[in-house]
Amino acid sequence: MLKFLNYILIIFLFHFHTAFAEKINVFKFTQEELSTLKVRKVRGADSKTKYTLGNNENGKFLKAEADNSASGLGKEVKINLNETPFLNISWKVEKDLIGIDEGSKKGHDYAARVFVVKKTGATPLSNRAMNYVFSSNNSVNTYHPSPFTKKSIDYVLSTTKENLNEWVTVKVNVKEHFKKFHNLDLDEINGVAIMSDTDNSKLNSIAYYQNIYFSSD
Repeated sequence: MLKFLNYILIIFLFHFHTAFAEKINVFKFTQEELSTLKVRKVRGADSKTKYTLGNNENGKFLKAEADNSASGLGKEVKINLNETPFLNISWKVEKDLIGIDEGSKKGHDYAARVFVVKKTGATPLSNRAMNYVFSSNNSVNTYHPSPFTKKSIDYVLSTTKENLNEWVTVKVNVKEHFKKFHNLDLDEINGVAIMSDTDNSKLNSIAYYQNIYFSSD
């Protein structure tokens, strides 16, 4: 997991832009975009998560199928948190990971998660992250440090205990969370990444991502 967080900031060098608007779309979920994003398997995982594109009445989405697998899609994007501090996500978990201990190394898997990363030093090891998750076992607004690194906080925005196989739209104030959990008063973040993973639990999951953007309110 720590290696994946380090990887996020490295691949951001290839996908960089600065955003200053009231609504900042992070991912387009197009074939062109998907072909430019590098999909990297997490070290120790048996295989990569399968990511495919689709459409529904609300537009384009990304489908993630993880079967004892772990890999992520990352993009570097500078977001001005003073202007657009809110991260918005629409997502759905069709098949969850019920029964695992998400706070342990053996159970640290999520059918859907979105990382927000801040580069805080000269090396990737110094980076801080908020890991917003669609939990299979914990309640909304619960949180804990990653069992692999205290520099990443897992925060539950949705749970299949309430919304299994249903689209859910959530919003979170990223600026406030970096202050609360990392004691960082940020003006901007450096990147966002998607990951669906089941490499620790050896299970399988199916999830969908749509309309990931930052907003002013």
